[in-house]
Amino acid sequence: MLDDTDRRILRQYQADPEAGASVIAERAGVTASTMARRLERMQSAGILRGVRGEVNWPALGYAVEVSLRVTLDKTQPRAFDEFIAAARRVPEVIEIQTFLGQVDVRLSVIARDMGHYQQVYRDQVLPLPHIADIEALMHVARVKSDESLPL
Repeated sequence: MLDDTDRRILRQYQADPEAGASVIAERAGVTASTMARRLERMQSAGILRGVRGEVNWPALGYAVEVSLRVTLDKTQPRAFDEFIAAARRVPEVIEIQTFLGQVDVRLSVIARDMGHYQQVYRDQVLPLPHIADIEALMHVARVKSDESLPL
């Protein structure tokens, strides 16, 4: 699906997405128009999902991040759908992942401090539907956070 030129463009784009189009094209060894056409094709194909801004949550006063591992009551036929729909409405839930295995869902929750986290947990997380068990893991450090692919 991707040829060597596409991979070179993606490598350069991942390495420095804020570089100008002409800089990325030069580093990838293609013209700016070739790069633009190929990026557009990759966006149309769903390979590139778009450009986004990354917010530094601690800089905005969110000092606490907790991973909640949730096991759902799977005797309810719509447990996953109803839980996920409700969890999406909690503003402090910044990520939802589903799994196969003992843990069904992982929520990543941010809060300003422990008091705020306790309020979010009690008032917004615990009332979520179909929870059979929940385990909290307090984040200490983010050692690696990288969505770049080895192309």
